[in-house]
Amino acid sequence: MKLYNLYLCLLAASITIFSACNSNFLDREPLDQLSTTGSLSSTNELKLYVNQFYQTLPGHPNFTGGIGPAFDDARTDNMIFTSVDPRLSGQLTISNASNISEYTQIRSINFFLKQSKNAKGNQTDINKYLGEAYFFRAWYYFELVKKYGDVTWVNQLLSSEDESTLLARDSRIMIVDSILNDLNRSIDLLPTASTNASMRVHRDVALALKSRVGLYEGTWQRYHKLKGTPFASTEATEDKIKSYLTQARDAAKTIIDGNRWKIYTTGKFNDDYRNMFNTANLSTNNEVLLYRRYNPSENVGHGVSKYLSTGGGDIGLTQSLVSDYLTADGKPFVGTLQTEVQKTYSQDLRPTVRDPRLAQTAVVPQAPLRPDAVAANFPPINQSGFNRSTTGYPMYKYVEYNSLPAVSDDGMSAAPVIYFRYAEVLLNYAEAIAELKEDPSKIIDAIRPLRARVNMPDMDFDREYNTSVNYPFAQLDKYIQAVRRERRVELVAEGLRLQDIFRWAAADQLIVGKRPLGILFMGSNIAQENSSAGFYKDNLLYYDTAPTGKNVNFFLSGNPGDATRYMDPYKAVLPSGYRFRVDRDYLLPIQQRMIELTNGKWKQNPNW
Repeated sequence: MKLYNLYLCLLAASITIFSACNSNFLDREPLDQLSTTGSLSSTNELKLYVNQFYQTLPGHPNFTGGIGPAFDDARTDNMIFTSVDPRLSGQLTISNASNISEYTQIRSINFFLKQSKNAKGNQTDINKYLGEAYFFRAWYYFELVKKYGDVTWVNQLLSSEDESTLLARDSRIMIVDSILNDLNRSIDLLPTASTNASMRVHRDVALALKSRVGLYEGTWQRYHKLKGTPFASTEATEDKIKSYLTQARDAAKTIIDGNRWKIYTTGKFNDDYRNMFNTANLSTNNEVLLYRRYNPSENVGHGVSKYLSTGGGDIGLTQSLVSDYLTADGKPFVGTLQTEVQKTYSQDLRPTVRDPRLAQTAVVPQAPLRPDAVAANFPPINQSGFNRSTTGYPMYKYVEYNSLPAVSDDGMSAAPVIYFRYAEVLLNYAEAIAELKEDPSKIIDAIRPLRARVNMPDMDFDREYNTSVNYPFAQLDKYIQAVRRERRVELVAEGLRLQDIFRWAAADQLIVGKRPLGILFMGSNIAQENSSAGFYKDNLLYYDTAPTGKNVNFFLSGNPGDATRYMDPYKAVLPSGYRFRVDRDYLLPIQQRMIELTNGKWKQNPNW
């Protein structure tokens, strides 16, 4: 079978519709504006052609339960919807396998790289668009690796005369090395920028992706090898792992040393972090390297603020996440302190008690939710649909509380998608340093600006080392534990958590057999509100047993009579917790059709 024919089949199978984006460059230009010869003969044609790839970058969801950075953590241990994620629960089947759409864009990029040789014009401009193309090819292949592991590397435009039958999947090591090579080309070709105003990929964005890729693959290979899963590559030696981590460190350090970016702060410890995520125009924000700007007035918006502004959104932060934020003085939130503080609802969220990022991520009573309303004193755990909070910890990040259209109408949210920001660069650098066992003072220096923004003390690895018997990472090296926690609380709801869990091979500690819990109910003052005179009087919560004519509509951990019991939303549907299979579910299944198209040279992923 011809590889070319396989390519055509892949293209036909992977036609997708991409979300609308900012008109500055993300709106796809009509293809008839390109040269009719297909030669891409001018720099303007190069620009118009590359614009289409920006359009494929992920956008925020339009509805609750949708896919997109703001809600993607609801498929992790950070947040949940009412519905259970089938991957975490081990319920995916081969019939769920999706089309491999990335090859559509990869072929378009290979066409561009071939035809762009004919372009005439300023060489600096030509180089810029070539650099963008190499960046996007690296992006798409990285997406493939994260989903499927080994895939086929194609870096040329194939013709119908190509009789190659070398259709087997290449090693992910070969793919990742090729991704990093593409990023090196991109870094060499792209211009340096000190702002994101162009809303285009620049040199530091390519360096940031290189740092992300190197850290991902270095830790993937290290921890999957350590835990003996079938997903570590046999050729991933310790030297190779260190090479990836070193590239991650050096790419991040290059950005840091460039001194063009810094953590956004105006000195408002309780506002600056949150405001970055509900400000539509980030063109003057020098923490943000690349973002998507929405413009609802031109029908380019999303639905995040509408649903979250109810104080519910059919989504909720988990007790696991909330408990991972340190206290205001930089200590683990554990033991008697945790139990005592949680006796009064929302006290565990207050910036006087906890890391102020928590109150800027979770809704605190009386916080503004919209121009005409503030959050109630207790969460809407007794509501239904998108008015309900699934855990009692409603999400606040991204809520445009000053915009009535954004919180009232579908498609009117303008909160941006941030693809790369300097905070992640610092976190990548810190984690690479920890994994390479280098000077821990460099970790403290890297994380200091994140802590300073919210008036938190510098890292003290001994002070904040969590050795609680119930803490999943209690046995980790104290430096790695500290960096992982910092990464979790800084990057929550930015679409990175699931991949962090997977690259750490940590599903056995964070997912398997676990059920996500919510707020403390029994043992706190919120239980007293579940009465005819309390906050929930219009729609009472029934747990354990229900009066005649009523049904149990609420679930708690533990057993009747226990002094403390937490919301346990999945108790009835996941009695044994998540059934994620660590020998299978770290990678997605390959469509049987793909295996047939390659005459069996593409093999199915392990244990599917």
